[in-house]
Amino acid sequence: MSHSQQTPSPSIPTDFTRRDALTSLATIAAAGPMAFWSAPSVAVAQKEYTPLNRYPRMVHEHFVRQVRMAGQVSKQRIAKLKTKEDAERHVKETQERIRESFGSEPERTPLNPRITSTVERDGYRIENIIFESRPGFPVTANIYVPTNKSGPFPGVVGTCGHSSNGKAAGSYQSFAQGLAKLGYICLIYDPIGQGERLQYPNEKLKSKIGVGVQEHLHAGNQQFLVGEFLGSWRAWDGIRALDYLLTRDDIDKTQVGVTGNSGGGTMTTWLSGVEDRWSMTAPSCFVTTFLRNMENELPADTEQCPPKALALGLDHCDFIAAMAPKPAIILAKEQDFFDVRGSEEAYSRLKHLYKLLGAEDNLALFYGPTPHGYSQENREAMYSWFNRATGMTPDKPGDQAKFDGVLRTAADLAFTAEPEITLEKDETLWCTPKGQVSTLEGTRTIFDFTRDTSQELAAKRKSLSGDALQVAVRDVLKLPKQPKNTPDFQIYRAIGSRGYPKKSATAYAVNTEPGIQAIVYRLLDERLSSRPPQGGKRATLYVSHLSSDAELRNEELIQEIVKAEPDVPFFTCDVRGIGESLPATCSPNSFHSSYGNDYFYSIHSIMLDRPYVGQKTLDVLRVLDWMKSFGHTEVHIVGNGWGGLPATFAAVLSDQVNQVTLKHALTSYTDLAETEHYEWPLSTLLPNVLSEFDLPDCYAALKSKNLKQIEPWGAEASGH
Repeated sequence: MSHSQQTPSPSIPTDFTRRDALTSLATIAAAGPMAFWSAPSVAVAQKEYTPLNRYPRMVHEHFVRQVRMAGQVSKQRIAKLKTKEDAERHVKETQERIRESFGSEPERTPLNPRITSTVERDGYRIENIIFESRPGFPVTANIYVPTNKSGPFPGVVGTCGHSSNGKAAGSYQSFAQGLAKLGYICLIYDPIGQGERLQYPNEKLKSKIGVGVQEHLHAGNQQFLVGEFLGSWRAWDGIRALDYLLTRDDIDKTQVGVTGNSGGGTMTTWLSGVEDRWSMTAPSCFVTTFLRNMENELPADTEQCPPKALALGLDHCDFIAAMAPKPAIILAKEQDFFDVRGSEEAYSRLKHLYKLLGAEDNLALFYGPTPHGYSQENREAMYSWFNRATGMTPDKPGDQAKFDGVLRTAADLAFTAEPEITLEKDETLWCTPKGQVSTLEGTRTIFDFTRDTSQELAAKRKSLSGDALQVAVRDVLKLPKQPKNTPDFQIYRAIGSRGYPKKSATAYAVNTEPGIQAIVYRLLDERLSSRPPQGGKRATLYVSHLSSDAELRNEELIQEIVKAEPDVPFFTCDVRGIGESLPATCSPNSFHSSYGNDYFYSIHSIMLDRPYVGQKTLDVLRVLDWMKSFGHTEVHIVGNGWGGLPATFAAVLSDQVNQVTLKHALTSYTDLAETEHYEWPLSTLLPNVLSEFDLPDCYAALKSKNLKQIEPWGAEASGH
């Protein structure tokens, strides 16, 4: 068993970009959640008052409960299976639920494959190839082909994790080369936003926003607005890679597998569920459970979080179940940030399904003792499993070995040692002249597609008003039927003015749904430690941008409103995840990080089919119900920045609102979809909104409620 690397690997560790997102991005955001306040006078106020944040884990615990319930659905579905017929029906139904999550496949357009260069090596050759998964959307790939054996050969599609240089990363070259030396053809391709496929290159052909995680988030979050999912796009690249392999005469079309690590383990898992032509699969360093990731406060890229997956009762194991009873091995690591306990749970669930299908030998779990990465022990477990699935054997007895790790399988498995590996320089594996597809004529970026889709939707979309607009808003926000009862609430001791426009304030925690409270302040001229006083139809409700406590001291608009109507009751509202319930999870001070806790709960909201903006709108609507119980039936709602979104939607839906003021409100979702470098976070975006309506429809409807707009923000301004 030898493992030689005669040429030092030019790559950074394959998990660098993802791992770094959990640490360095938090460092960038270390100025804290109130860093958007920049005026000198505000800086003094910050030193004097620490913004109130008394519910830092409320949002997290709420999401843990929801994800736990969703996970139970997946677990119970498999546990209830009793017969082979039950199992076969379950596989089919799982495939249907996965398709609902990932959406329909696009048209299979011409691949236009072309080999740009060939590298001859001892016993194999490397073909550098470009094909188009969509018109004008090139995929760069290396194909490793055995030359010391006769074909046809089993084929493997290799998917890469978060390496900056994509397919050229050391461990990814290693498994592709190792497979070729063992008698397989392996096609390994660059992911979107990595290697030769940067979507936001600058003049020096480097990413403007960051390779891997950052490009995935930036492109993927924006895609939601037009009803697209980056995971579907990336899986489609893998499907088209398989399409190309199956056109080759040197491929055994009955034996084609898929494998990858980390982000590539994600794609291997998704591809196992969305494509039925695979004969075997080996995802590495990904398969666990959604619940373990949530409990462990582990953010994942946009493409790793399928829309409605949790609402549909899907878990990681279900994507393997969709290809049962074909051979599958889950490759994990004892020291991985993807919790190996979840890998064991996934294996346990699948074992029951495979047993009912009479194929218990076709399932295995292997985990090595080392940290995250497609290390040698995991690669060798993959070789061994694929050899068993294809019936191939090592060339000589010395090529068999037993390796450090834990293997769980009902099958006998002779471990296969990795052949000697020699890594290539990145440039040797380039498919393009300068190492980037952006230099090729006619290349389109993922943003080009998003912008064009937005324009197509705008051309089809009808302007909505009245009841039709309300129906569309409720549908897109996924708002539940609003209870008719008045929300219960808790009263906190008067907190003084803290520099507020009035002498005192009382805080109330209004229960908007089980486990969630919106924090409401009532400004007062005198101290009050009881419920708000009755009286007066008119009241003002201010929906904060990031913190009612800070904005009551520093927001000029509040000062003006209170001064203009000193006798009108003035309330503020921190919706969930803002101000008093700003999360203290994931990495420290990560709220404004693109990979921080605000993103974490936003992307899980999409998997739960409950957009975060919709949840925050529910908070405002329930606060309005609460205010009505004190006689406030004519409410002037004021929304600032991010708070302008739930304020706008609540104003459209509530007859209780008769006046609307919006400061720094988003101009339109169209602006976000058609601006390449937008700044608004995922927590403010609405999936598929542009198929139904846009914010100008809401603003037009609110003219009848005396809408006043102050300094609207476009796509490139978001206030943090």
